Amino acid sequence: MKNERQGKILELISKHEIETQDEMISRLRADGFNVTQATISRDMRELKLTKVLTARGTYKYTVNHSRNHSNNVKFNNAVVDSIISVDFAGNCIVLKTYPGLAQAVASGVDSLNINNILGCVGGDDTIIIVVRDADAAKDISEKIRELMKTF
Repeated sequence: MKNERQGKILELISKHEIETQDEMISRLRADGFNVTQATISRDMRELKLTKVLTARGTYKYTVNHSRNHSNNVKFNNAVVDSIISVDFAGNCIVLKTYPGLAQAVASGVDSLNINNILGCVGGDDTIIIVVRDADAAKDISEKIRELMKTF
């Protein structure tokens, strides 16, 4: 349940400019998660969410894009459990996720800042990752599979 909830939090902040924990609680409850402020606060801390200034002059929650590897490991722990399968063809990797979690996982992939990843697109339950070449697709696919075994 915790991983699903944290995956939903990541999905929500990728789709919406969420300004407060109360707004996050409302959105999560609308999606069927019965949460408290303490739970949300703990989840946000574990996911390393921070607030950034928007173009409108308001603040929103976002994933901390620090280059510190320890931040990515904790972030991946919540996201990796959402991945069902990994496959690749040519210079593309396809990740299958549980329904509704692809965009959160795609956001996690983006935050890894891997040089060979040119970009990724997340739908509802499928992500396409475009990489530089077939060798990079194979290597990154293997790394993702290893993460899936680790967590």
